[in-house]
Amino acid sequence: MEQAELERIREVFVHEVGERLPGAPVRAEVLQYGDDPQIEPGQFTARVVLDAPDDPVERMRAFKEFHEAHIGAVHGLREALDELPANILLQVVASSGPVDAETGPRIQLLAHGGGPGGVPTGLIRLETQVAPEDLETLDTLIEAGIGTSRAEAMRWALARIRERPAYEQLRARTHDIADLKSQF
Repeated sequence: MEQAELERIREVFVHEVGERLPGAPVRAEVLQYGDDPQIEPGQFTARVVLDAPDDPVERMRAFKEFHEAHIGAVHGLREALDELPANILLQVVASSGPVDAETGPRIQLLAHGGGPGGVPTGLIRLETQVAPEDLETLDTLIEAGIGTSRAEAMRWALARIRERPAYEQLRARTHDIADLKSQF
């Protein structure tokens, strides 16, 4: 994405946060691929960081109070981001310092996928962990145009496995094994 487009997303998000959460002890951040390993190529994370106490119990209390008081505003932010021509994840995080994968509590609201539109149906959502080299492989598939997201690249790779003749043999053997197990 060009720097001008990224700056436009930042401007819109900062403006929307200021309009929808006036006076709230928050800061707005927009992160892109390379800023955080969880962000995929071509995607962004728009993050509202609630300034919260160091104590985990007090941080959770502050987060719950913020969430209850501003749930409508947070959903309004999600709707505003859906209008932008990019795939953007909205996060709300309570933190007393820098944010990383362990910082919490947090909520995440997923984008529709780059502007108004739908999400593919008939899919089952999975969450997995991959090694850095596997993540690099998925990102390479995205950069090569094979998929538009890590999930799509993973679906493509699994489809290639199913096309191999050895897969059908493996599948037949697993059915044979299941039949044998049922006889015990």
